[in-house]
Amino acid sequence: MNRREMLGTAFCAAALASTGTLRAEENEVKNETTTGTTAAFRRPNPLAVSSYSFFRIARSTMEQCVHWAAEMGFSGLEILEKQMYLNPKAGKITSSVVPGGGQMFQTYETNPQYLQELKRIAFLNGIDLCGYATHQSFVHPDKEFRQKNIDTTIAGIETAYALGIPVLRVNTGRWGTSKDFQDLMNNKGVEPPMEGYSEDDAFPWVVESIEKCLPVAEKCGVILGLENHWGLARRAEGAIKLINALQSPWFRVILDTGNLLDDDRYEQMAQLAPHSCFVHAKFYHGGGVWYSIPIDYERVFKILGEANFAGYISVEYEGRANPLSAVREARKELMESL
Repeated sequence: MNRREMLGTAFCAAALASTGTLRAEENEVKNETTTGTTAAFRRPNPLAVSSYSFFRIARSTMEQCVHWAAEMGFSGLEILEKQMYLNPKAGKITSSVVPGGGQMFQTYETNPQYLQELKRIAFLNGIDLCGYATHQSFVHPDKEFRQKNIDTTIAGIETAYALGIPVLRVNTGRWGTSKDFQDLMNNKGVEPPMEGYSEDDAFPWVVESIEKCLPVAEKCGVILGLENHWGLARRAEGAIKLINALQSPWFRVILDTGNLLDDDRYEQMAQLAPHSCFVHAKFYHGGGVWYSIPIDYERVFKILGEANFAGYISVEYEGRANPLSAVREARKELMESL
């Protein structure tokens, strides 16, 4: 056998081996779960930090949050919308009180140049802008009020798109009948409906409202992530009821480990995990601002692993200790659990 024949034989053997590998990989890719990931996917989850973790540092800007995230070794930053607009360069906030419930409703007039500059700074620091957390409420009998919330949610989708962010946090909203937020927390997020209404009335309001946002979300390539954040999604069954009603790949769950206040929180996490596109990992160093609950992150990661969750896990620090040191410690604890 001459040198050319030897090389040809070696090439054919390598090609056959490569073909077998490619076919195996193709089979793995086809083995999708409801999260859209593959069952064979086992790399560590990327870690992000929510800018909300630094919210209590006076006058902290989103640019500072990017630098802190990079310095601490995170891969991504989740932006809290109302926090970004505390910087006048980002645009203008207009606030008004919600009729009937006393909650605050905010709209934003965005400065496009600021968004592009923030995106540039994040890229140069090696930080993915990976989530955009908004507030809205569709739990209200007034159709005009719900439409205002639809409009501001669509504006948030377009802002996320401009920033290159693939997921937008949405809430169902709540009744607003609690005396204040501490009262809501004291009652584990449970509050009575407005007089004359029930949750049976509210679910169709929420479905209809999110339905109106989904075409824009799909066009922009931005997933709407419903957080288990009080209201109709306070418990897993409420969030899953909405997921099942809307049946859209652009409407998933953002699982918040600290917002499940009932004793069966891990069972609820197991229900939510297969529908989740993003996870908030709560920490309460120094004692919680509103409450503290113990969270076993090794157990959480086992639940997420069984659901083949491969996406971002974002630290949401809500404690009374210094955020800069506490967030570092939270990341260390997550890395140890991972």
